Amino acid sequence: MPTEPESPGPALPPGARAVEPPPAARQPAARPPAQASRRNPLRPSPTLATGRLALSGGLPPASADNMPDWLEPAMAANGIGSFDWDIRRDVLEGDPRACSIIGLDSVEKGRFDRTAASFLALLHPEDAPVVRRRVERAVSELGQCGAYYRTVGSNGAMRAVRFRGRVLADAFGRASRMVGFVWDATVELHKRDRADRLALLREERSRFIKEAARALSEAVTVRDVARVFTELPLPGLPPDGLVLAAFEAGRTRILGASGYRSGALAVWDRTVLPAGHPAAEALRQRTPVFISSREEFRGGYPEVWEQTSRNGRGSWAYLPLVASGRAIGVCVVSFDDERELDPDERTLLSTLGGLVAQSLARARLHDAEHELAAGLQRVMLPRTVPSVPGVTTAVRYLAAGSGLQIGGDWYDVVPLPGGHVGLVIGDVQGHDVHAAGIMGQLRIALRAYAAEGHPPAAVMARASRFLADLDTDHFATCTYAEVNVDYGVVYAVRAGHLDPVVRRADGTAAVVPVAGGLPLGIDPDQEYRVTRFSLDPGETVLLCTDGLVEARGMDLDEGIARLTRVLARPLPTIEEAARDPLEELAERIASQAADSSEREDDIALLLLRWDGPAGGLAAQQLRRRIGQADLARISEVRAELRDALRRWGVAEFIDTAELLSSELVTNAIRHTDRDAMFTARLYREPEAAGGRARLRVEVEDESDLWPTRRTPGEQASSGRGLMLVEALADAWGVEPRGSGKRMWFELSGTGAAA
Repeated sequence: MPTEPESPGPALPPGARAVEPPPAARQPAARPPAQASRRNPLRPSPTLATGRLALSGGLPPASADNMPDWLEPAMAANGIGSFDWDIRRDVLEGDPRACSIIGLDSVEKGRFDRTAASFLALLHPEDAPVVRRRVERAVSELGQCGAYYRTVGSNGAMRAVRFRGRVLADAFGRASRMVGFVWDATVELHKRDRADRLALLREERSRFIKEAARALSEAVTVRDVARVFTELPLPGLPPDGLVLAAFEAGRTRILGASGYRSGALAVWDRTVLPAGHPAAEALRQRTPVFISSREEFRGGYPEVWEQTSRNGRGSWAYLPLVASGRAIGVCVVSFDDERELDPDERTLLSTLGGLVAQSLARARLHDAEHELAAGLQRVMLPRTVPSVPGVTTAVRYLAAGSGLQIGGDWYDVVPLPGGHVGLVIGDVQGHDVHAAGIMGQLRIALRAYAAEGHPPAAVMARASRFLADLDTDHFATCTYAEVNVDYGVVYAVRAGHLDPVVRRADGTAAVVPVAGGLPLGIDPDQEYRVTRFSLDPGETVLLCTDGLVEARGMDLDEGIARLTRVLARPLPTIEEAARDPLEELAERIASQAADSSEREDDIALLLLRWDGPAGGLAAQQLRRRIGQADLARISEVRAELRDALRRWGVAEFIDTAELLSSELVTNAIRHTDRDAMFTARLYREPEAAGGRARLRVEVEDESDLWPTRRTPGEQASSGRGLMLVEALADAWGVEPRGSGKRMWFELSGTGAAA
């Protein structure tokens, strides 16, 4: 059997089989004695990762003899060296140029011990693994390889080297030698690095322009534009100072700046720019002005050099902001050192100036529209909410998050005769200036009707007729509530609007159903019904427009449920809070509604808390006028009397007082042709005298006809009123008063105070 050579070859690739050499190949080839003397007797490893490596000057004689005559001069002219790596014996031989290029001529004696580790130690730590992997792959595949790598000399100097080699197989099909070329690629690598840096910088600048355009497009106000501009990270040329200034009525106004001391730019703020200022030149010529040195600035603009030099800058770029052919401002980019901006940098700054100009023009238009809308809305809405003893009010108005930010929502608080107060919340159809104008007219008309003393149903009916007479093709929803400040009774009328929500004394909140009618302006003859409900001291009634509880992603039921949850959250007491708890509640509701810039509708919010008199007791007097033709008012007065007696702590008087009051009022209405005045008062004796309570009810009319007591028959349908008064009252009587009379009765009892 033939035997394998004593020296093992590299590992076979997966799936390869060893092939016996022919008999002639079993004998080792003859080698020159000089070459044999340089062989390493150690067994080499199959790959570069674990093998030993040797370099020596000169090529083997056989290779030198076989080299074409023209190859050596060509390689010498191009600085190319050659190498021959005997993989099986792990000996690398190269010519002097290869040794010089690799850097062996500068390696200290004894440092390079002809091992793979010593050679790889010459390579940059980042490049050594790359070279190892590529050579190992070429050896395993019997292919070619090449790579750039960097070598680090003993003095720390770094050079770049490029090699290209091919692996040759022996007669057994195993990797035997790698031959190739090596040359200095330091200049080439530097060019590639510079090209890579420039490509990366261009990519960063392109990405910066996209990000700047996005950020500036999202800037809504002038303040937003100034903030975005002064925070922009310019790639490749980080500036030391940024200034954004607007040009208004021939004067500059500093909108934002970074990199400057406080007050350093005050000399230029709200002043007329001198004609010799580079910013003025940029505005005149509509082109950027670049200044690369202090000497250039001093020579070109001596008039303003003294003020500019105080900021310590060395170079500047003045970028005019031009929108729609009109100069609206200037950007100033400055650097501490003197520098000449290259064409790419100037193009980048010029592009940035164009983006800022468009964004600033749009933001100024937005601010002007917003100011116009806000001013018009302030005129339409009440400037202040009047203060009414016994109640506390809080109001909020939130404009829509988009559009002109003006609409038809409004609120109002109207002081009424007798110390009462009227609450108005409404919303005119539409979200524009026309709707706002109609809202202003309707608010004034409704306020006038309420201040005249008309009952809530009449106020709403007259307002509907007024809006219909305007013939605007608009309608309005509205809720009007009259609050009896004496004892906390609310009379509410609703015209297509939301029901009020009440926060009770125990912290719960619920919607109070109110009888509704058509929105204002649809039917001039519409009659509205009144719904009555009561408040205890400390309870709050809330009126709002639908923008608070209805949105694109939230239906009405969900919005009202969320509102009641917000109302039911605990509130700090007056002593704990820095301001009135009602203001805290209004702010809580408004902040929840204001968190979305996409809100499509305005929000009007009105809160009223009935405080009651000191001590939490309702005022112990009830006074009401009853119209001659308003028979429904009699029922309302009876209900108010019941509520008042319960609050006054004399509930045992309720049934008797209601019956007798109804008799006196009915008698006055039936037997006169004028209105009647109903008054109920509660008097208390001091505790030392027994603390008894005495209720006195009076009904005044303008008739001189006195009532006469008579005895009706069993079949009579009337005539028993005075008999009931005489039987049930502790005292009663009739008193003359000018052109009329006053009928009264009194009830007495223990009357525990509430």
